[in-house]
Amino acid sequence: MYVCICNAVTDRDIRAAAHAGASSFADLQARTGCSDCCGNCESLARELFDEASGKHMRPLGLPSIAHAA
Repeated sequence: MYVCICNAVTDRDIRAAAHAGASSFADLQARTGCSDCCGNCESLARELFDEASGKHMRPLGLPSIAHAA
């Protein structure tokens, strides 16, 4: 799906950049042009980038005692 309409950047482009070594959101922007125009896509682009680069881990829904173990 298109994430950044202004620069025609897709979710696949974002994942590919993360897997290719983009180390920060600024690096992603430099590589793809994503979110450097109007900025409406920034929150979704950041979420996708963080997930693809392993910076955003989703909780497993375990009880809080399990997180401490």
